[in-house]
Amino acid sequence: MITHFTKIPEPKKSVAYSCYWHFAAKRYDVFTKRLNNTHGPWTDEPAIRDNRFTNVFRASDRVSQFLINLQYGEDRIEQIFFKTILFKIFNKIETYQYLEKELGKISLSTFDLSKYNDLLTFRMASGKTIYSAAYIMPSAGRVFGYKFKHTNHLALIEKMIKDKVYDIISDARSLQKVYEILLSYPSLGSFLAFQYAIDLNYSTMTNFSEMDFVVAGPGAKSGIMKCFEHLGGYSYEDVIKLMADTQEEECIRLNIDLPNLWGRKLQLIDCQNLFCEVDKYLRITRPELNGPSGRTRIKQKYVLSRGSISLFFPPKWNINDKLKESWQAKVNVGMFS
Repeated sequence: MITHFTKIPEPKKSVAYSCYWHFAAKRYDVFTKRLNNTHGPWTDEPAIRDNRFTNVFRASDRVSQFLINLQYGEDRIEQIFFKTILFKIFNKIETYQYLEKELGKISLSTFDLSKYNDLLTFRMASGKTIYSAAYIMPSAGRVFGYKFKHTNHLALIEKMIKDKVYDIISDARSLQKVYEILLSYPSLGSFLAFQYAIDLNYSTMTNFSEMDFVVAGPGAKSGIMKCFEHLGGYSYEDVIKLMADTQEEECIRLNIDLPNLWGRKLQLIDCQNLFCEVDKYLRITRPELNGPSGRTRIKQKYVLSRGSISLFFPPKWNINDKLKESWQAKVNVGMFS
């Protein structure tokens, strides 16, 4: 018996396809130049200079760096999980620091929904934003029934802790399984469940390759549809894997430097995020390309933050020593003070 295999139709690149790689190289160049010069300017391209884009490597972003330092200050998985989810649900450094200031220490052993709720309600009533504007955090009000979104999210954290989901996650055998566990909880859709799976994987709770699994978020899907005329027989996730697999040859073809994090190439999560950032970038540079989101502007402008840069990556990546050798006296390597 002869088995015939049908070749899956490949995606067709659009005129904007190469912008993905050019943007990645330019944005990474800004990141490396800033290590030497905290005052700028780091680029003469207005689109990148004037608008806010995340770093090419997700783990090097300010929010991810804050999280990684939180995680590696703890040894117990339940404490790592609690701090990670508490921080990431609001995704705002200032909110976490406010809770630390008011409570003295963030600890699962002293977590009290009512106390946390009172503090966050007061902060919100004082005119302070408690959630990041990076993405919309859906409310779990239909499940928990509280008036405020943050109260429902605290109830979500309480439920996760009661379920001892940290033990279930630490026993998971794949990054996809971690994602599926998180996805089973209310208000954590596919985008957030995947992002949180990556966040937890920075820690010692799990140790999976970031090349194992990916989920395309709404922004990434919009960017993909701008970079490709059609996807052929590929899924959004297949396209992201294609970019990760071909990154070296594409950068050689375009005669640009391949972004690498002290030897670590772009991972699936980085390629996913890049599509989201390229979607925004093309709103400025190629406004005629109207993606599925229909957005025509970038909502956040770049605001310079002064001061030295502190970088610390998960020790299991074996990057920190290389970073220290390469950028001695140029960038602080180690835990935040």
